[in-house]
Amino acid sequence: MTTSGDADGHEWPSAPGDTLLFENERVRVWRMTLEPGGMFDFHQHRHDHVVIWLDGGVSQGQELGDQDWGLVQDAGPGFVLYKTVGTAAPMRPHRIRNDGDRATGHVIVELLEPSPSREEEPWVHNGHGALRRTS
Repeated sequence: MTTSGDADGHEWPSAPGDTLLFENERVRVWRMTLEPGGMFDFHQHRHDHVVIWLDGGVSQGQELGDQDWGLVQDAGPGFVLYKTVGTAAPMRPHRIRNDGDRATGHVIVELLEPSPSREEEPWVHNGHGALRRTS
């Protein structure tokens, strides 16, 4: 598993999934599978990426330092999210848990070429679900 450091020198895993499905010089494709109540621990994204929810599900995210699981993804089948991480800094470390009553899976496609943006930008999605902050 690869790691990436933050400003304090802490090394955070940069693998955004539990199974590497494909990799070349331009993209890296991961699968993340979570059983009900299951969690994928803190990790940090360094690349712009696409998240594809195949069957949908409900998950919650928690950013490092937050007390609450303040980000909710209510994904329908085919929910697609895109995140511009930018080149200035990696995303804040975060973790995700399955808040539903059945196993969920999604695919993460990391775009390994430099981001066209210096700064991180908000998530954008295709409308087949919702992404919201609760705190």
